[in-house]
Amino acid sequence: MSPSIALLICIVGVAGLFYLDRDNSVHTSPALWLPCIWLAIAGSRPVSVWFGISLAPGTDAQLDGSPADRLIFQVLLVAAITVLIFRAERTRAFLTANWPILIYLFYCLVSVVWSDYQEVAAKRWIKAIGDLAMVLIVVTDASPAKAFKRLISRVGFVLLPASILLIKYYGYLGRGYDPSGDQMNTGVTTNKNSLGVITLVITLGVLWNVLELLRAKDRPNRGRHLLAQGVLLAFGVTLLVMAQSATSQACFILGGALMLVTRLPIVRRRPAAVHALVLTLFLVGGLTFFFGGGDDVVHALGRQSNLTGRTDIWAAVIPVVPNKIVGAGYETFWLGPRLNAVWHNLPRYMSVNEAHNGYIEMYLNLGWVGVGLIALILITGYGRVVGAFRRDPAVGGLWLAYLFAAAFYSITEAGFRLLNPIWIFLLLAIVAAGGVARGVGAIQPVGVTPKRSPWLPATSAGQIAPSSGSTATRDLAALRRS
Repeated sequence: MSPSIALLICIVGVAGLFYLDRDNSVHTSPALWLPCIWLAIAGSRPVSVWFGISLAPGTDAQLDGSPADRLIFQVLLVAAITVLIFRAERTRAFLTANWPILIYLFYCLVSVVWSDYQEVAAKRWIKAIGDLAMVLIVVTDASPAKAFKRLISRVGFVLLPASILLIKYYGYLGRGYDPSGDQMNTGVTTNKNSLGVITLVITLGVLWNVLELLRAKDRPNRGRHLLAQGVLLAFGVTLLVMAQSATSQACFILGGALMLVTRLPIVRRRPAAVHALVLTLFLVGGLTFFFGGGDDVVHALGRQSNLTGRTDIWAAVIPVVPNKIVGAGYETFWLGPRLNAVWHNLPRYMSVNEAHNGYIEMYLNLGWVGVGLIALILITGYGRVVGAFRRDPAVGGLWLAYLFAAAFYSITEAGFRLLNPIWIFLLLAIVAAGGVARGVGAIQPVGVTPKRSPWLPATSAGQIAPSSGSTATRDLAALRRS
């Protein structure tokens, strides 16, 4: 098949998926396109790369970045903040419920003061604010569950088929080479790990959509929705295999297993069993990965015994951190003389620009204080997710899968970085779970305290009811009662 015919089939197929998955029963805000565009850019390549926009002569890409990309992010951020101002009551409720994230972002801003590259740190902090703003656009929507599903579908329908198209028929765009010279599939991204992580977060959400559709037997047009989501799920699983990103594959297996097991009646009736389940999966997936299974487990996942050079990188970067307590400053460790020093000590990895461990990456940029704040976010976030699970096991299981996947992913990849899809979905899981657990986020008149979250179904008397039936119907009922 010629590339031109494959491109035409892909375009028609994507349009068909959007058509099959259409749903006029619930209306989400047009502002939802802002996080869709943001995630699509974060999960693929910068716009300047897609359009071949070159930097001005003498521009340092590491320090200055692309003016075109910066303008696009600024426009998206300003638009998102404008929307959130109009949703001030709901936005304030979610921000108050998620104070650990605010403390972390405030510390990131303060760290600009001691950074050697203050302007760069400040610009990157603004982008980090954009990640949170886009999450708030989703959770403050009139129908947040539907907004989440549309976010996943809109981005997935475009990026996943496009990645397969580029890998199969446009190799000069969809394939590349790793530092060791081996060929890798990159799809719409720039390396296999980036392809793996965007596929991971989309496919976990699609799996949840499919499970909800299988349960909602009375949902109108269920067949065509299930077909569209089933095709997208097949694309996701295929891409996870093609990307050969062992970490993303392991996280999908563990996160998907967690989502499935939390739907079992024995777990749904005993929410305390979630703690034992999470601990078991962490021990099996984490400790066995490093210690219990020896080289057999590592090689089975496509790793070398030194985790494909990661242990060498960790040993080289930790001694270079300028301050163990506060780090080098927000997102500025990998700049200037420090980067040259790391490359000098790692001649085999001259292009490395991250620690390939989220916790060590946090230590390099923000020191032990940053590591402690990330631990605080994960611990309090876990509490909120478990609280959400007690009120709605289906939604709580989704957020639990994302939180677990992010924590596990960051063992071998820098998962807590701005514009990283796994970081964006970690924020989404924690913020949304806080809303479900505390009953905030429903649309109410100004001055009225929300009594429940629109993520949850309700009885005719307005009380919380067990999760059942059509998700779209429940969301619409929540909107009407608000």
